[in-house]
Amino acid sequence: MGSLDDNFAVHNLNNISCSMGEVTNSQQQKKKIVIGDDGYVLEDVPHLSDYIPNLPTYTNPLQHNPSYSVVKQYFVNEDDTVAEKVVVHKNSPRGIHFRRAGPCQKVYFEPDDVYACIVTCGGLCPGLNTVIREIVCGLHYMYGVSRVMGIDGGYRGFYSKNTIPLTPKVVNNIHKRGGTILGTSRGGHVTKKIVDSIQDRGINQVYIIGGDGTQRGAAVIFEEIRRRGLNVAVAGIPKTIDNDIPVIDKSFGFDSAVEEAQRAISAAHVEATSFENGIGLVKLMGRDSGFIAMYATLASRDVDCCLIPESPFYLEGSGGLFEYIEHRLKDNGHMVIVIAEGAGQELVSESLKSTDPSGNKLLQDVGLWISERIKEHFSKQKKMLINLKYIDPTYMIRAIPSNASDNVYCTLLAQSAVHGAMAGYTGFTVGPVNNRNAYIPFNRIIEKQNKVVITDRMWARLLSSTNQPSFLRTRVDIIKANKDEEPPTQLSDDATTDDNLMEKQILTF
Repeated sequence: MGSLDDNFAVHNLNNISCSMGEVTNSQQQKKKIVIGDDGYVLEDVPHLSDYIPNLPTYTNPLQHNPSYSVVKQYFVNEDDTVAEKVVVHKNSPRGIHFRRAGPCQKVYFEPDDVYACIVTCGGLCPGLNTVIREIVCGLHYMYGVSRVMGIDGGYRGFYSKNTIPLTPKVVNNIHKRGGTILGTSRGGHVTKKIVDSIQDRGINQVYIIGGDGTQRGAAVIFEEIRRRGLNVAVAGIPKTIDNDIPVIDKSFGFDSAVEEAQRAISAAHVEATSFENGIGLVKLMGRDSGFIAMYATLASRDVDCCLIPESPFYLEGSGGLFEYIEHRLKDNGHMVIVIAEGAGQELVSESLKSTDPSGNKLLQDVGLWISERIKEHFSKQKKMLINLKYIDPTYMIRAIPSNASDNVYCTLLAQSAVHGAMAGYTGFTVGPVNNRNAYIPFNRIIEKQNKVVITDRMWARLLSSTNQPSFLRTRVDIIKANKDEEPPTQLSDDATTDDNLMEKQILTF
């Protein structure tokens, strides 16, 4: 199990070690690479049979499931893969692919033998309860699994808290609530204690829901399980409200967050238009990636300026933020600014150097800071009366239940994870790649963060919508701003390589 064709060559390469929180031991995850014709590369995921010989297989119960009786093709083909890039040139190599997610003809667990657990880690995000519900219901109704438990309070719950029995009845209505019924926390990752707990309890399927830090922890758990030779499948479901996980199209909860952010922006717009020289300032989530701020701005059409971590800005001088605010107030009499929480941190004079238990750098409240700077500038230097209202809806957005589109998305993620674990795949994260759910190796998910590329057309669309300056004065500034970014992952409508077009995107007001 695991190779697509006898003519393909399978290569195992060492990947960089993963670490998280209290994990100190170096861990090596092997890449499972399958090479095909015409530049075809499959970055496959591990399988239990890779390190446990002679595992028995069983007929997939879905063959006899009434819900699937209308489906023409029950199972995904073993050769089905999903391309990472869908827009290519005629002479381009076929490129990297991932294993397509879905039910397989053979499973490696008898339903009565399955003892599954679910854990949620990190910050809150719309859709967590929906994913929990659909894992439980998917295991029960599709595969006949009756033993599922929740781990209370994140990773540390494996060894320090009680478990929560999960049945379809228990989880029936939880998708209507925000947060997570299992509780969550940051940090608490002690690999030996976690895997000891998994082994002692007889758990053989582990579903881990969390962001990039959580998935790093999941990768380490998988490596320890493999080292011990345990027949345990580890499946990750990526969760980040910031949409900063690479490879996948988007993360669950993102659509809900953008939709809810509209309420805050609308309130800021009402406040700004109701007062002379009114400024409505809204701070949205986005520690390192400004996707929520960008998409909320594009969706709103009431925003005059959007500030994100990927696009450095400056306050004073020609082309600076203060100058733009003054122009906007003189032209329109009001202004709405959206700022991501990670934007402008380099400008905050006393940035915190410490980190939270998940390893995230603690940030200053840039919203409060920039509010005071704007007030100070216009009252003392410009002698200009302004009325600024600052709105921070962060925790209101994180705590809402997921919207309709995210509920559907969470269902697909959860069921795909269940199919993968039952088929014996392990050490993977599930997510959509070009609108097809795929199994992605942990190393691809944790190797970097997904960020807004400010030389793409999507950012140019935002600049055109707000008519704000780019705050990048020269081509050197562009290169500097993107020095840590790779080119866009595919040649798409939003990937720009032409120098002249790139220079045209550096808009000024």
